[in-house]
Order: sequence, then structure tokens, then C-alpha cells
Amino acid sequence: MPDQTFAAVAVPGAGDTSLSAEDAKLVTLARSSRARVGAAEGAAVRDQDGRTYAAATVALPHLSVTALQLAVAQAAASGATRLEAAAVVTESTELEGAGHAAVRDLAAGAPIHVAGPSGTLTGTVQ
Repeated sequence: MPDQTFAAVAVPGAGDTSLSAEDAKLVTLARSSRARVGAAEGAAVRDQDGRTYAAATVALPHLSVTALQLAVAQAAASGATRLEAAAVVTESTELEGAGHAAVRDLAAGAPIHVAGPSGTLTGTVQ
């Protein structure tokens, strides 16, 4: 399989910092996943049926998966065919490209909310 590289996406500033209850739950799940294992990032996604999947970054010597990639993989492996929304908790000011691309595989226009470690929304990538 050829190597694929994905460019990071700049996260626009959060003009409106309010989230729906469902999207706020995604941020909470992402924060919990990140904190539980002390990972660089945590992520959560919600599928077309309202089911949620949360994950943390995996960085092993022979396996590296971003939190968002893993959350999308869990959703796809559970039969999800579409995502409604996603959230990433990170210290970065950019959304990593591989996770962004994974979300877009199942949802062309789903919002990806990016929050800091405290859970404060820093922006949303559409």
C-alpha cells in the first residue's frame, strides 16, 4: 500500500462557542479518552443512528493511529455508513490531516469540533 500524506487543516477561530448537547457530549467523550491514557489527542464521532465512538491516539513502535482515525475506524467497523459530527481534543492549533480525511470518507460536510484540553472549543472545521 502506498504511503499517503494528508495536510493538516487550520482550525478557524470559534466565533460561536456554543455546541448542541449532542456535540458537547462528543467533546466530553474525547476529553475522557485522552485523559484516561494520557494521549496526545482524544476524539469522538457520532454516526447516523446517534451512536458514539471515542478513541485516543495510539503511538506504538509499529502502529500509529490518530485519535480521529481510530474513532472513525470503530464507527465503520460497527456498520456506520455516515457520520453526523466529530470532535477532537488537542493542544494543537491545526486538525491533523489523516483524521480529517477519515471523517470526510464517511461525511463530506459533518462538522469537526476542535477543543483544547480543558474542553473549550477552539474552532470547527466544516
